[in-house]
Amino acid sequence: MVEETLLSVGDALERVLAGAAGPLGTELLELQHCFGRRLGQDLAALRSQPPVAVSAMDGYAVRAADLAVRPARLEVVGQSAAGHGFGGAVGERQAVRIFTGAPVPAGADCVLVQEKAQQDGDHVTALETVQAGRNIRRAGLDFNTGDVLLRAGRRLGATELALAAAMNHARLPVARQPRVAILATGDELVPPGATPGPDQIVASNSHAIAAYVTAAGGVPVDLGIAGDSFDALERGIRAARTAEADILVTLGGASVGDHDLVKSALTREGMQLDFWRIAMRPGKPLIFGRLGDTRILGLPGNPVSSIVCAILFLAPLIRALCGDRHAGADLTEPALLAVDVGPNDARQDYLRSALTPSANGMAMVTPFGRQDSSMLRILADAECLLVRAPNAPPAMAGTACRIIRLDHGMR
Repeated sequence: MVEETLLSVGDALERVLAGAAGPLGTELLELQHCFGRRLGQDLAALRSQPPVAVSAMDGYAVRAADLAVRPARLEVVGQSAAGHGFGGAVGERQAVRIFTGAPVPAGADCVLVQEKAQQDGDHVTALETVQAGRNIRRAGLDFNTGDVLLRAGRRLGATELALAAAMNHARLPVARQPRVAILATGDELVPPGATPGPDQIVASNSHAIAAYVTAAGGVPVDLGIAGDSFDALERGIRAARTAEADILVTLGGASVGDHDLVKSALTREGMQLDFWRIAMRPGKPLIFGRLGDTRILGLPGNPVSSIVCAILFLAPLIRALCGDRHAGADLTEPALLAVDVGPNDARQDYLRSALTPSANGMAMVTPFGRQDSSMLRILADAECLLVRAPNAPPAMAGTACRIIRLDHGMR
């Protein structure tokens, strides 16, 4: 009966993203600092590209009508180069030496490529006819002033930055990056480099979560480790509010044991709980709520569980708060099972798996034999998560399946 009350993964994601259509705000940044950011507003061109008609080839700017009369021997009256156009006009039976990207002079309506021309002193002989408009890039061929070429929410990669520069934007309105406070919890945890006691382990989750935060477009704020006491947890929660965190991610203490105090501590601090526990494995005890303007995601303490939940819920939430209109899009892609798999129970499974290519190009998926959610070594060796729907029947090798690549959003 308890399993039947658990929220589905799809419903949980919908509730996490509800009201998160960003951006949280915008800021103007110099173009060179905008890589990887998302546009906060639509971006229109401030100029046309090219601003005037230019040559697409090295050759001679001529009038097509002059080449129709053979032999076509023309007088060369000047030169046009990129950045140094010819100031005059091309008249009857005249030509201007021209280079790629140079403005086409007035009077010319086509370009005779140099391979089809013979120059002799101040004259050139055409070896072929050329149609009007040939080898000319018209003004505005790429875009015109006022054209909206980049929409709000678009992630700015190399090509987007090149386009924005060509549009003559030196600064861009980008979405403010959400501040994501990360609070690890548990008396058993010590930071990397410390000497753990006999009953302690090294905290690892916060470093993976910070990486997912950065990749999704957020700014991680490390709040360290809070012990298993209300005082320690409440200090950590208040530190997140002091840091003006848009999201507080807690790690561990979200289950039902005597030392799992996170949900109670958050409630005591005023959190409005939206849901707790999802029909998934790993990652069942996930907390989501609001504490004032701060969204709360309480992730499980086991490393694999917290990372899977970060992929499914935290990264989409950050992208939504940056204005990504596709933040809730399906992360899965098709693949084929390389081995038989057994039936599933009422929870949606995410199985760490290896990938191999097949003859038809479709990836073949092999789940690892051990799926314990504490085992980071297997997660580091995995390339994807095999997604098994609730109550899925057994499936034979070669059956179609769905996977989520573990490097999704990290490249």
